[in-house]
Parts: sequence; structure tokens; C-alpha cells
Amino acid sequence: MQYQIREASLEELYRVHQEIPEFPGKASLDFYRNRLKHRLFLALLAETEGELIGFKVGYQSDIPDTFYSWMGGVKPEFRKLGIANALAEYQENWAKEKGFRSIYFKTRNRFPAMIAFELNRGFKIMEVIPKGGVEDYRIVMLKQL
Repeated sequence: MQYQIREASLEELYRVHQEIPEFPGKASLDFYRNRLKHRLFLALLAETEGELIGFKVGYQSDIPDTFYSWMGGVKPEFRKLGIANALAEYQENWAKEKGFRSIYFKTRNRFPAMIAFELNRGFKIMEVIPKGGVEDYRIVMLKQL
């Protein structure tokens, strides 16, 4: 299958977000606008034949020289095709070109596939933040660029 990675509008991100089953509740477009306003950010989409199949968005964090990979996902029927990796590679290359020296993100213990995916991409677990039950513990991962 062929697909393209391109920069996206917030409206497009929101449309794909709604189709990712792992995201509890439904975010609003204002959710994205409020988080990203006044920040340097990158919003990406994966698309095939006009269908939006995945996304990744991140922004400049409050930590100097560090980019925060905030959110992303691929629709279930398009997983295991390299799309998440292509989105992550694009984001990391962009961040490096912009002068960032590291990139980090947070996930939850309930997503072991995501943790394994990022460990395989060179991320290291930096912190575990207890929150709720053990499945909801936050896992903070970091990669030097």
C-alpha cells in the first residue's frame, strides 16, 4: 500500500483523532487549538487515496532544546504497515532540523505495544508516574536526536 506523509491542519488532525479507538472520550477541535496556540508545532497526517489514516502532532516543550511528541495514532485497519514509524521519522527529522536535541513523549502502561515500538526506535524510559491503577501509570520516554 502506498501512502503519503504531509503536514496537516488542526481540523484534519481532529478528524483522524476521532477514529483512533484507544483515545478515551472525544477531544474537540478547541482541545488542539488551545494546546498548540503560541507554540512551535508540527502536525502530520498519513494519507492514502484521499483517506486520512494516521496522524502525529508535537510541539516545543518548556524544556530547552526538547520537542514533545504529544499525540498520534493510526487507524486499526492500517496498522503494522510502517505508517507509525514513517510519521515518527518525519517528526524526528523535522525536530532535528529545527535545532531540537531530544524528543520525549508520555504513554500509559496499558499500551505495551507503544512502549515496545518506541524502545525499538531508540527511546529510553526516563520516568514512571503513578496515576490511578497500574494500567494508567504514565511512562515517560526520551530519545536524543
